[in-house]
Amino acid sequence: MSAIERRCHDRRHPGRSIRSVGLFAFGMVLGAAAGHLAAARALGPVVETLAASGTTVTGETIAYPAGAPAKVTAAVVSFAPGQETGWHTHGIPGFAYILEGEVTVDYGEAGKRTLKAGDGLLEAVGTPHNGRNSGSGPLRILAVFMGADGLPTSVPAEPR
Repeated sequence: MSAIERRCHDRRHPGRSIRSVGLFAFGMVLGAAAGHLAAARALGPVVETLAASGTTVTGETIAYPAGAPAKVTAAVVSFAPGQETGWHTHGIPGFAYILEGEVTVDYGEAGKRTLKAGDGLLEAVGTPHNGRNSGSGPLRILAVFMGADGLPTSVPAEPR
């Protein structure tokens, strides 16, 4: 009979040794799991690509403006339910990421698209469009524009 078996059969402390063996095994499992987590962290941060393309949501080729110093503008734009952007275009490339809520964007002849929290897109540049908070709660969009000094991020436009 092994030492473990003798302890398990010890009549003075029935079950105590079995609990000890069980706790030891549980500790080993937790230790192994912690080791795997530490190894995953050692590999570095997890990167999740939100958008990567050479074209906009409406298929336009992305081109950066030339002739002026580069300027990147990042803003969080908030809308109440039903509120709209108004028809506009962007003369510079931009990226939008929906932080909260739902937006439906009308691109005129290019159709409509609905985006929800967690969705990202490369903004239409020359295509007039209108965004509307189509959800029942607030809409928050992170907008990042890659332009040049002196150029506006958006310009009012007529729908097509």
